[in-house]
Amino acid sequence: MKKNYLLVWSLMASMVAAPAFVACDDDDDDSPSQPTYNWSEDGGLKACDNLLFEGNVIGNGDQGFVFNGEQTLKKGTYTLKGWVYIADGATLTIEPGTIIKGDKQTKAALIVERGGKLFAKGSAKEPIVFTSENAAGSRKPGDWGGLIICGKARNNQVEMQIEGGPRSKHGGDDDNDNSGVISYVRIEFAGYPFAADKEINGLTLGSVGSATQIDHVQVSYCNDDSFEWFGGTVNCNHLVAFRGWDDEFDTDNGFSGKVQYCLSVRDPRLADTSRSNGFESDNCADGASVTPYTTATFSNVTFIGPIGQDEAFVNDESYINGGSVYPNNGSSLGKFQAAMHVRRSSRLSCFNSIAVGWPIGLIIDSEKGNTQALATEGNLKLNNIWFAGMELLGADCNKATKDALYNYETKEYDEAKNSFSHDFFLAQKGNKQCDTENLALTSGDSKVGVNYMPSAGSAVLSAADFSAALLASGFEKVSYIGAFSDTDDWTEGWTEFDPQNAAY
Repeated sequence: MKKNYLLVWSLMASMVAAPAFVACDDDDDDSPSQPTYNWSEDGGLKACDNLLFEGNVIGNGDQGFVFNGEQTLKKGTYTLKGWVYIADGATLTIEPGTIIKGDKQTKAALIVERGGKLFAKGSAKEPIVFTSENAAGSRKPGDWGGLIICGKARNNQVEMQIEGGPRSKHGGDDDNDNSGVISYVRIEFAGYPFAADKEINGLTLGSVGSATQIDHVQVSYCNDDSFEWFGGTVNCNHLVAFRGWDDEFDTDNGFSGKVQYCLSVRDPRLADTSRSNGFESDNCADGASVTPYTTATFSNVTFIGPIGQDEAFVNDESYINGGSVYPNNGSSLGKFQAAMHVRRSSRLSCFNSIAVGWPIGLIIDSEKGNTQALATEGNLKLNNIWFAGMELLGADCNKATKDALYNYETKEYDEAKNSFSHDFFLAQKGNKQCDTENLALTSGDSKVGVNYMPSAGSAVLSAADFSAALLASGFEKVSYIGAFSDTDDWTEGWTEFDPQNAAY
């Protein structure tokens, strides 16, 4: 039987908060009924006698658990079991410092439906952590489902089923919709593959509106994309994609938000069979020119790719052939591809950014849709971007192996010419191809494990340009390209770059 309540409570926390439980009136009707739970005026929970308490447990372990009330999750450690839906009109507030461990056996996931709200507002000193239930040393990508937010903003398919398998739909006509707050939050080891090619992403955002607050979010070791937006207008900042399996920042179905300050760091031994990218961006699956277009605008992104991170993997090409320290997570080994893969009529734009150490820098792909024509017409803007340490500057199609002009009709290369993507990139204002040493990157304070911050005197510190019309509002105007200055490491304090061994 489906339960319309949030099965979560700590007996100890309840004694501290001292909410009195009030039993429901006896009912002589023997017919089965759906239990209902309401809050009393003094904050206590009025509960029928079949309300179950199982320590600090969220959900009942099945995939149809629906929460319809209002609840504040007190600071503590909890286990999330099964799929828990925050329904239309429901609100869940999670206090700073709370740790929620996803149960692998029940494919745990937390899903905010249209009209529901999640207030997960941590702090730099007390982030909120969603992680694996497994002990340190035995955690893997895909140990649990992930976090899904569904809103009422527009997408270009009108109404969509959310990716990954849950029942929830997203989309509407309220671009200013509010799904709550996700701030100073970590999501680790998510992406359980509940069916073939149906992994839940680390953070999935379906038609989320601009009144929603999303900032300071780290997704680590996800078994699918770290962040994926399907339509919507939500603006985001200070995002970290750390050692994920598939793509880092995936934008689809008319996402038009503004995103600033992103760090992406790959693991040389983790890549997907679909080819892993930094950006992957589509207008829609078939490349149709349907509105609203995918016009997401990013600025100040730092992509640290797999090449050069570990010299042991450079010579034997493990950085593009997979190899895995997580062999049993349900995903096949794959290959790395591009820092930026823009395709299927996407109009994504990116400014003031750095990408280092990818097999390919840029793919503008017209296998489906008209992405290259859109780029030529100025509908896709990539300005003030520096590529360093790339094997190929550009390529023109998925699974490409050459920086040469590709003919989509004959499926042949003209090796006398550079790829469209190569020439387009170098023709854009402020773009540059250089050696890694020219960036003068160094390690910061957060033990990321790679060089990601510019050192004092680096040329990137004065290379930014915010004169583009797309950057006129909604972005901080800074002097540097990439996600960091030489003095402000915004990852410090709330991130975790060794979640495998973190003590939770």
